[in-house]
Amino acid sequence: MKLAPRHDQRRDAGARAAVEVLSAEVIVADNGSTDGSPVIARELGARVVEVARKGYGAALIGGIGAANGEFVVMGDADDSYDFGEIGPFIDHLRAGDDLVVGNRFAGGIEPGAMPWLHRWLGNPVLSRITRTFFHARVGDTHCGLRAFRKDAFERMHLRATGMEFASEMVVKASLKGMHISEVPVVLHPDGRSRRPHLRTWRDGWRHLRFMLLFSPRWLFLYPGLVLLVVGAVLSALLVVGPLHIFGVRLDIHTLLVAGFLCLLGYQLVLFAVFTKIFAIREGFHPPHPMLLRLFDYITLEVGLGVGAVMALAGVIGMIAAVISWQGVGFGNLDPSLTMREVIPAVVLMALGTQTVFASFFISILSIER
Repeated sequence: MKLAPRHDQRRDAGARAAVEVLSAEVIVADNGSTDGSPVIARELGARVVEVARKGYGAALIGGIGAANGEFVVMGDADDSYDFGEIGPFIDHLRAGDDLVVGNRFAGGIEPGAMPWLHRWLGNPVLSRITRTFFHARVGDTHCGLRAFRKDAFERMHLRATGMEFASEMVVKASLKGMHISEVPVVLHPDGRSRRPHLRTWRDGWRHLRFMLLFSPRWLFLYPGLVLLVVGAVLSALLVVGPLHIFGVRLDIHTLLVAGFLCLLGYQLVLFAVFTKIFAIREGFHPPHPMLLRLFDYITLEVGLGVGAVMALAGVIGMIAAVISWQGVGFGNLDPSLTMREVIPAVVLMALGTQTVFASFFISILSIER
């Protein structure tokens, strides 16, 4: 949090009143300010915590870590939020919620308080992605005013040092099954005399990148399944002969592309499994019941057996292709016929080999520490 040199008297009075009623402490995380705000904060009775590591998230992690209370309210001290309206946040926490997030779209955004691109594209799109990927019932993922239980914050193990800290908090709270609620808040124009540190495209990408990295299903699994299914269907149709669709003739060249799609899709599915196991192991994701039940049946030995059968089928296909070649005295062959034997055989050998080594890698990831 950072105090602005200029203060809105109404919102400053509201914050003072809230602190007195709640018997709260005010902590200001100083991230290397040069505008005199730490001095202002101390003069107003706040406890200033020096945070050497740069970044929005780093400053908040340092300030929250220094808090002593059971509940923590965080917000930007730039006059954009009225701290006198934190009562409903505390009420939700006392009712048992773990995280309470402000919703600026429900409370109101004053003219000039949020850039057009952020209001109508950036925030709505990223919030929608958060709800879709992580089933988080939050309409404004990036609101800077929020409250949470100190013990819930510690269970989140937040690490993001930049602006994606806001997304990380909502994502991890959702993944850990915490109780999340929202409170409408009004966003006022900030009172800073300089431009904000927020950079639209850079920080938007950092939010999106974080959500993709924490969602193996959307990053790896779903694209992989689509590629695998498309490749398998095309291969099954083309392996018996050319295919005519809307006057277009698809032949062995398309079969080769279909085989590539199978390999690429299968790799992405394996990446999804690897990432999910690692995320569960490191505490980023909660244990997945379906995945645990699946591993009761799909053991290392089962994976090795399936991979060996797939590779053996590919070897048999290659042997059949060689026999066909021998039938013409190892002379010239018709590619439209022989490639229908060679391409599926090579794909099966590659998939079988991947399955064998993936089974070993999954077993390594699953070793108890």
